[in-house]
Amino acid sequence: MRGFINRRESPVSEPSRPMHFLETLVAKDLEEGKIKKVVTRFPPEPNGYLHVGHAKSICLNFGLAQRFGGDCHLRFDDTNPEKESDEFIQAIQADIRWLGFDWAGDVRYASSYFHQLYDWACDLIDQGLAYVCDLSADEARLYRGTLTEPGRNSPYRERSVEENRTLFAAMRAGEFDDGAKVLRAKIDMASPNMNLRDPILYRIRRVVHHQTGSEWVIYPTYDFAHGQGDAIEGITHSICSLEFEDHRPLYDWFIKNLPVPSEPHQYEFGRLNLNYTVTSKRKLKQLVDDAVVAGWDDPRMPTIAGMRRRGYSPAAIRTFCDMIGVTRSDGTVDVAMLEHAVRDDLNNNAPRAMAVLNPLTVTLTNLSEDHREIVISPNHPQNEALGERELAFTRQVVIDADDFREEANKKFKRLVLGKRVRLRNAYVIEAYDVVKDAQGQIVEVLAKVIENTVGNDPEDGIKPKGVIQWVSKSEGGRATIRLYDRLFTQAEPEAGGDFMAVVNPNSLVVIENAYVEPSLLAATPEQAFQFEREGYFVADRFDHSAEAPVFNRTIGLRDTWQEGA
Repeated sequence: MRGFINRRESPVSEPSRPMHFLETLVAKDLEEGKIKKVVTRFPPEPNGYLHVGHAKSICLNFGLAQRFGGDCHLRFDDTNPEKESDEFIQAIQADIRWLGFDWAGDVRYASSYFHQLYDWACDLIDQGLAYVCDLSADEARLYRGTLTEPGRNSPYRERSVEENRTLFAAMRAGEFDDGAKVLRAKIDMASPNMNLRDPILYRIRRVVHHQTGSEWVIYPTYDFAHGQGDAIEGITHSICSLEFEDHRPLYDWFIKNLPVPSEPHQYEFGRLNLNYTVTSKRKLKQLVDDAVVAGWDDPRMPTIAGMRRRGYSPAAIRTFCDMIGVTRSDGTVDVAMLEHAVRDDLNNNAPRAMAVLNPLTVTLTNLSEDHREIVISPNHPQNEALGERELAFTRQVVIDADDFREEANKKFKRLVLGKRVRLRNAYVIEAYDVVKDAQGQIVEVLAKVIENTVGNDPEDGIKPKGVIQWVSKSEGGRATIRLYDRLFTQAEPEAGGDFMAVVNPNSLVVIENAYVEPSLLAATPEQAFQFEREGYFVADRFDHSAEAPVFNRTIGLRDTWQEGA
């Protein structure tokens, strides 16, 4: 399996940490000769975009195969065409490759096995282990029982093999309405495990399938298709999240009672839950449908596509998945851990640049109108390999309005009338007056350059109070800056019952007329930067251009959500 190389990326490497419990299990199976080669699979349903929880599963399944020299399959469990689409199929493949992984062989689909699954369903009928049931959905719910009361047998449970064969063939031929009949396994209606109470194997749905078209009007359930797909593909370790633990007896029942070509085993791990986040596809879809966000790839979404557009790197996401580990129990991880991994990656790899989000003009009156001087600025203070860039220094520059006050106490370490400040990697300047509009708002600061102070302190010994960012007004460019933040204001958005009630109204603030230095005008989509003193930003994947720059804030320089921050 090859690694997929992205910006700031190197191929996926084997972790140096101790093995987690699934790696230990796989190593033992290989050592004891139970398997000759590890074969895992990542089996998403193509009914939405992948989210951060899927990223953990991707890293786990592909990582197991990589660590032990095996294969990982990509198989779409496409048994519910009502909610599936080719858009999701293409997006999922792009996400996996972007994260740094590739699958063995061709993309696989559960729908490729529909004929075999149908034959196996007939095999269960012939064994007296499946029957056609006419109960409506409401009736079946009543017959199923509860967690404390056993279910009751369907009145259709004892149909003969011949009648079940005839009815199932008629279902296949489209002779019944949707929902009129289902095929059920005959297991145990009194089982304490609800999944074994005669589960549905097939239901009638007249829906055009994105892979098989109109060939089928009956579709297998996920539980029936999943394990058999594993068996067909020779999967050795079927890794599922913990909510499928109660499904494992059913998984094993099918494997035991069908003439499958191999006998895979299911293992469960704790799923990834993040605070300040929802990952239910239904709820993510609601955010999209209700236009709370701009789409599945909105940078506030916990989808892989959203994180990519936000400016998270594949390496940071993989590091985060490695940090949280793989355990047998569910738990909630602080989203600050993910943000730490992102911030650490960008701190080490993102070149520095200057942007002014709330511009205020400063006129350096002791320079000529046509003054233009080049100053050199390093692209990274600790990484010389990232090189340097040239910045044009001109008579008029813009600074952030928050970096200037007419009067201030000693704690204010920026520009004040009668005081000095250094412009980053350029001159020390001293402000002496302001220009105000008719409403009394400051629209311009008048200042003078202190000569010979590029890289030097002033010769008169009066040092500047601080350092601020700046951009040449004539040579910088206007840009749109999108300030993204956490989508929810509460750590547990679903705790109150209505997650929509705790959507953060300030999760997106758009600044239309920021100034950015010239180098940022040449940025390519998905190129990441640290805007000095502002945070980490990325050129938008789709909307950014040199003519109309758009930058998304990936994350701030520090965690402002921490108590007291």
